Amino acid sequence: MANDCLFCRIVKKEIPANIVAENDHCVAFRDINPQAPVHILVIPRVHVASLDEAKDADIIGRMHLMAARLARSEGVAKRGYRIVLNTNADAGQTVFHIHLHLLGGRRMAWPPG
Repeated sequence: MANDCLFCRIVKKEIPANIVAENDHCVAFRDINPQAPVHILVIPRVHVASLDEAKDADIIGRMHLMAARLARSEGVAKRGYRIVLNTNADAGQTVFHIHLHLLGGRRMAWPPG
C-alpha cells in the first residue's frame, strides 16, 4: 500500500468512507460526488496505480464481479448499469489507485464525456 494514497488509506480505515461491501480482495464505497443515484467505487485492497499498470487479471475480474453483485443488491441490474474505469489523467482518473465506478439508477447517455 502507498502511504500517501487516498484509497489505500480508506482500505486501512484511516479515512472514513461509506463502505457498502468488502472482502479479502476488494472494498466498495459510495462516491462522495455521485453522478447517478447509485454511484459506488470498487477498489482492490492492493495498490495498483491504474489499469495500465495492472498485472493481475484476477483482481480486475474480482472488482467487476463485486460491482455486478452490488448492482443487483442496489436494484439497478435489471434496468441496466454502467461500469467506468478511467485510466490516467486524460481519461479523467484523479485518484491513482485503480478503481471502477458503478453507475446506475438513471438513463445513461452515449457517448460519455
